Amino acid sequence: MTIGIGLIGASSIARDTMIPAMRNHPECEVVSVFSSNPERGKSYAAENNIPRAANSVAKLLADTDVHAVYVSTTNELHHQQVLAAAKAGKHILCEKPLAMSLNEAQEMIAACREAGVILATNHHLRMGAGIRKMRELIVEGAIGKPLAARVFHAVYLPDHLQGWRLNNPGAGAGVVLDIVVHDIDTLRFVLNAEPTEVVSLSQHAGMATDDAVEDGNMAVFRFDNDLIAQVHTAFTIKYAGDGIEVHGSEGSLKIDNVLGRELSSPVILKNTEGTQQFELTQHPIDDKTIDLFVDAIQGQGKPGATGEDGERSLAAALACLESARTGSRIEI
Repeated sequence: MTIGIGLIGASSIARDTMIPAMRNHPECEVVSVFSSNPERGKSYAAENNIPRAANSVAKLLADTDVHAVYVSTTNELHHQQVLAAAKAGKHILCEKPLAMSLNEAQEMIAACREAGVILATNHHLRMGAGIRKMRELIVEGAIGKPLAARVFHAVYLPDHLQGWRLNNPGAGAGVVLDIVVHDIDTLRFVLNAEPTEVVSLSQHAGMATDDAVEDGNMAVFRFDNDLIAQVHTAFTIKYAGDGIEVHGSEGSLKIDNVLGRELSSPVILKNTEGTQQFELTQHPIDDKTIDLFVDAIQGQGKPGATGEDGERSLAAALACLESARTGSRIEI
């Protein structure tokens, strides 16, 4: 059966990455889109060759051709939209952060479980070939016991995204819920470990237009395997690049330019055997997300990042914000 997908949110991420990924899957079809602005919804549907534009979430969810939804609205809307989709029996791929609070996230997970539908969180970075290779090498013992990690993910927020992310705290603005939540999810995946506490400092470097919104953050997380990880994120840095390092008792791993959607660097392993480089073929990461989501709908495994993954990564990000706000070390 072809899986009809409805888009809740006429977003740029849907247009630029997720619609192409859905259309690359032989068993997916994008059949409808909802926008809070009906005229925008109609033009978006026309521009992206989507058959229908629904003027309400309820209308989209009542469409019998819609079997699953992709939620890419602003963060504060995820909770109610996911609950409505679950009640309608639709499978759900929801953008990160999954929700604005842990209570919301837990209610979403419970509702989907009760309805018997798949809930996936779009933590796309863990789909990258380099990230998955790092996880594999750590499992194989290539660096011994993991001791420390560093994520550098300070970027310059493009002009077309400099809207609510900088001025709307009620929608989950700020670099922590936009980027830290991704990075901590990636570390959870690479390390196969869970963060337990965090100390954090936020920065207001002039891009965010609301004093309550941070445009930079540096945090140190401790994981349940006693590894400590430094995470630096920002909206204001133009030339830093990005990457991940993991250092262990017997070696170190590093990859650069891996926290976007294109792999451009090998995984580098240094240990007693010298330096090895692993050149990788990158399967498009959004295609991988859709492949695993469809497999899960068809009863074949789990999505790449589950609702529970979204909840746990959200918990770490919220603790990061609380640490910056209070100046205290916060348990996760």
